[in-house]
Amino acid sequence: MIASDPSITHWRTSSFSGNNGTCVEVAAIPGGHIALRNSKHPTDGMILFTHAELNAWINGIKAGEFDDLAS
Repeated sequence: MIASDPSITHWRTSSFSGNNGTCVEVAAIPGGHIALRNSKHPTDGMILFTHAELNAWINGIKAGEFDDLAS
């Protein structure tokens, strides 16, 4: 689901992102979802995940399932 909610104010970035402005930000939002957005375009909306969806995605990253997509 893609949504936009400017009232979410507690966005976090990974310490691995550095300070170059190309970060993915995450925030826990009311209702139990996790929001993800592009820090370069924060008003373009966000993708919402359930905890189970985010865990599956993170586990896939840890397992190297998306390594072919990284440059």
